[in-house]
Amino acid sequence: MQITEEMSMNITEELNGNIENIALKLRGFIRDQVTSFKKKGIVIGVSGGIDSAVALTLCVQELGKENVYGLLLPEEESAPSSKTLGAEICESLGVSYEEVPISPILRSLNIYDKKEQIIKRVCPEYDIRIHKTSLVLPDFLNTGSLNVPYIRLVKSNETVGKYRLKATDYLELIGLQGVKQRSRMLVQYMYAETLNYAVCGTTNKTEVVLGQFVKYGDGGVDLEPLADCYKTQVYALGKYLDINKEIMKRPPSADTWSHYTTDEEFYWRMPIQIMDQMLYAQEHQLPLQVIEKSTGLSRETIEKAQKHISRIRNNTEYIRAAPPVCYINR
Repeated sequence: MQITEEMSMNITEELNGNIENIALKLRGFIRDQVTSFKKKGIVIGVSGGIDSAVALTLCVQELGKENVYGLLLPEEESAPSSKTLGAEICESLGVSYEEVPISPILRSLNIYDKKEQIIKRVCPEYDIRIHKTSLVLPDFLNTGSLNVPYIRLVKSNETVGKYRLKATDYLELIGLQGVKQRSRMLVQYMYAETLNYAVCGTTNKTEVVLGQFVKYGDGGVDLEPLADCYKTQVYALGKYLDINKEIMKRPPSADTWSHYTTDEEFYWRMPIQIMDQMLYAQEHQLPLQVIEKSTGLSRETIEKAQKHISRIRNNTEYIRAAPPVCYINR
């Protein structure tokens, strides 16, 4: 692609250009997919975050509020604001919605008890009555390539301890946490099939590229209107669609830990503005000098970040891939 002077100075501006046309394309995509599936409308999980807010708004604009059904799917560790903001945007759009807590499903599988046992083993001082927890990774830009996850203990909004995780404990925690997204998708399909609706996903391109979704959880949907929009573009769409300012300024999060953990603290390990510029530059094979000017990062940091991102993409390829099929009749 040809590199313009404007783009060489600011990749973010290039990302966020032509947002009105992007919104129109997304609306047309939603209409086309619902029609091709021969469905009457859309079911969507509404989390109080920017992705679901933008997807919900586009669905309502294209299909009408009467053909969109919102589901609030909280659990014990969800932030209270998730339910509040989710209900507010449904009501502001005139969308029918229902709250279906998934905690009973998780308790039936002992998810909370198993998680607590791991945390107590890793953090001897942990007391569920006074502590909240989150799973975080070191900031990549400040600590380099160190990639050791740790549990953060929080008391009265103050960090009181950090404990490194063994690989076995980390994998077990990820497996337990994934049940939350898979439980939410189970509920969404129950409602969608009852209504003869399609399930609309809310995964954006940044998450797709990095494998930042749960296979057969938030990745198990009928259509993904935002999957070719970087997170930065989703925020630009939110501004264009006049999304609630409280949602716009809320830090992105999977919202599966008792202490609200942002995606920057765990998945991205750098500000989203930097991550999206790096991903866009990688996608369009932009030269280093363009990335340097746009991000303000040194060449050495950019090269390390590129390797870091490539490693993530390679390690999560199986999440994006369709299940392999053994063809025996060819």
